[in-house]
Amino acid sequence: MFIKRVFSSSSASPNLFKIGSILKQARTFTDADVLGYSKLTHDANPLHFDAECAKNAGFSDILIPGMLVASLFPRIIASHFPGAIYVSQTLQFKLPVYIGDEIIAEVQATSIRQIKNKYIAKLSTKCIKSDGSLVIDGEATAILPSLVMEPPHLASASS
Repeated sequence: MFIKRVFSSSSASPNLFKIGSILKQARTFTDADVLGYSKLTHDANPLHFDAECAKNAGFSDILIPGMLVASLFPRIIASHFPGAIYVSQTLQFKLPVYIGDEIIAEVQATSIRQIKNKYIAKLSTKCIKSDGSLVIDGEATAILPSLVMEPPHLASASS
């Protein structure tokens, strides 16, 4: 598995999450990722394992499960805001993702409001192939314990 994290922000303070701040993570999914996801979720859809079935359904190869790709969004939030609570997510699956496609997941703050000592963040969520094609579009809400972003901990090859 290949994981690369990128951070960009429109703010003058790169460690403060505010409206317009963008967090990104790039990942290339593998056969092992799909197998692990299938074992965990019991998703045995043949579109994820049988190339002939996928081709008969109009795809060029086996598909990465869309929910596996979308799992990048809460991972981005949790890596920068330990203790964050992911409240909601809407998803529109626009294009298929295949083994070996580099996917860049992006989370952008669209609104933030404080409630007591926590923050409710509305987020635009997107997954884009390295060629610029939008594969997933959506919105999320998360409760953040702080607006100070922690540097993400780099994951090992086994995580």
